Amino acid sequence: MHKQDIKNLKRRYLVWFYKTTKEALDKIERKFTQVEVDKFILKELKKQNKAKGTEKLLAGFEAYMLEKEMDGFVLKYDGKQIRPEYTFLVMKLQAVEKAIQKELGNKALDKIKVLYEREMTERILKSTEH
Repeated sequence: MHKQDIKNLKRRYLVWFYKTTKEALDKIERKFTQVEVDKFILKELKKQNKAKGTEKLLAGFEAYMLEKEMDGFVLKYDGKQIRPEYTFLVMKLQAVEKAIQKELGNKALDKIKVLYEREMTERILKSTEH
């Protein structure tokens, strides 16, 4: 096998490893970042609430937001302690990033991060759910 073929295999594996690890970590962290945005939106909705009959909808959104926040806590915390699974994901992502830097360089890591973000955004924009 040629040197470039080996490098390509390593690059693809590292891209896959980064993607799967980052997705697992994002699955937890997005609950908290979404709730932060949701709280702002709820505050704005309450300010604008002049129409009758929207109270139920506001309460539903608030309940949805609180449920999401609780889901996030369950995934990340065990009581007041951070779950070992969460800590392991953070450590794993850091190790994968260092492996990318070692094998492919800092620019490659930056490019992989950009590609990941683009892919996740495209998934959202192409989604037909909801």
